[in-house]
Amino acid sequence: MPSLTTKFLARDITASIVVFLVAMPLCMGIAVASGVAPEKGLLTGIIGGIVVGLLAGSPLQVSGPAAGLAVIVFELVREHGILALGPILVLAGAIQFIAGSLKLGGWFRAISPAVVHGMLAGIGALIVIGQFHVLFDHKPMSHGLDNLAAMPGRVLGLSSDFRTTELALIVGGVTIAAMLLWEKFRPASLRLLPGALVGVSAATLLTVFAGFGINRVNVPDSILGAVETPGGDFLATLTSPAILATALAIAFIASAETLLSAAAVDRMHDGPRTNYDKELRAQGIGNLLCGLAGSLPMTGVIVRSSANVQAGAMTRLSAFLHGVWILGFVALMPWLLREIPMAALGGILVVTGWRLVSFSHARHLFQNYGVLPAVIWAATFVMVVATDLLTGVLVGLGLSMLELLPHARRLGLKVDTDHAGEESRVALAGTATFVTLPKLTRALEELPNDRPLRLDLERLHAVDHTSAEMLRDWLHRRRKAGNTVELSGVQPSVADKVKH
Repeated sequence: MPSLTTKFLARDITASIVVFLVAMPLCMGIAVASGVAPEKGLLTGIIGGIVVGLLAGSPLQVSGPAAGLAVIVFELVREHGILALGPILVLAGAIQFIAGSLKLGGWFRAISPAVVHGMLAGIGALIVIGQFHVLFDHKPMSHGLDNLAAMPGRVLGLSSDFRTTELALIVGGVTIAAMLLWEKFRPASLRLLPGALVGVSAATLLTVFAGFGINRVNVPDSILGAVETPGGDFLATLTSPAILATALAIAFIASAETLLSAAAVDRMHDGPRTNYDKELRAQGIGNLLCGLAGSLPMTGVIVRSSANVQAGAMTRLSAFLHGVWILGFVALMPWLLREIPMAALGGILVVTGWRLVSFSHARHLFQNYGVLPAVIWAATFVMVVATDLLTGVLVGLGLSMLELLPHARRLGLKVDTDHAGEESRVALAGTATFVTLPKLTRALEELPNDRPLRLDLERLHAVDHTSAEMLRDWLHRRRKAGNTVELSGVQPSVADKVKH
């Protein structure tokens, strides 16, 4: 037991350092993309690590500022000012905590993957076209289409004089090139060193030694300087309909992104599964504290979480310690952060945003589930870019309802389990759609792991792409863990969607 504990501790400490190195540039970059000071992102990373890391229902998920909320925060700060962010996050955190206490976590997993990935692709596109202007040492404009329209002018405005704009573009280009080349050619012995850190380091060294006079990160001497406690009109602000509506939107989007990230993290390891309601409550507490501190909203984030798993983390200690390392670094070496050029953070976010724009997922939806899921993805993507995040999500959710029309007369799903024989047996009857997904997920996750399983689908007449994706992931995870799962009675209309 002592040797096992020492092994776990060593792996968690190592993983926490890797996640810390990944998180530092991302925390600052997402803050810049959100239209606020870099230290606001660092403060959210500290709370996400130290507080949520201890309380989380997903042991290996890492929480912090997320690119997925950068666009909505940018709009919020532009319309209502930075002081409105605190009350909104307090309300959003309270909504998340109440939702977790009411055991609503499973319902967020019922959101169509087409909507979620279309939303993330739209956010990625907005980040790319917004941070494109940061590469030229300029601030992005308030609307995505305005940023898109101004892009040719930025390029045509370049000259051979190598003034601030041209120097910043060189620094941003060096960041992107160093990041991508390192991730492609890094030696196996240094595989855990993140590309974002390499990119920022290369850009900072170039800026310092070449003496480039471009914009750099500005952080206070003390992280306490980033804390903005609620003012006297805090309670009055909470009653504003606009503030309440924005809080609901942030709570919904942050919860969906967190729980879908947690589901993805579960597929990466064989350890304890996520308690979705507990995770939702922890996120609620984290966002409430972020609101009281005047920092950015948080979610569970897949980039840092996957780095945590790949680095060998075993327990929640890794996520907690990464928050401690951020706090220690910001407290002891703020002078080093002030040497980082803003164009370098823009370069990191251009790469991060581009990776969110996954057209391959749209192709996957079309090839495996037909036209409608791909249309849902595309409509969500276009509306997020052309209008705003909430409108895009609502349009995607509305289109998702069309998937129910062919099954309007038989939307029910019956799940029968039998553990009497040598193997467990689960029989599904009816139609599996996103409406019945929480029920189906709960039944499958409660099955014992120490005996063979037969999944009888003879009376399962139809399955939508949301339920099919969940069944595929569940089957893959179960079989990867060494458990025997046999499918029987699979109908032709179901076979191609469920089977690998």
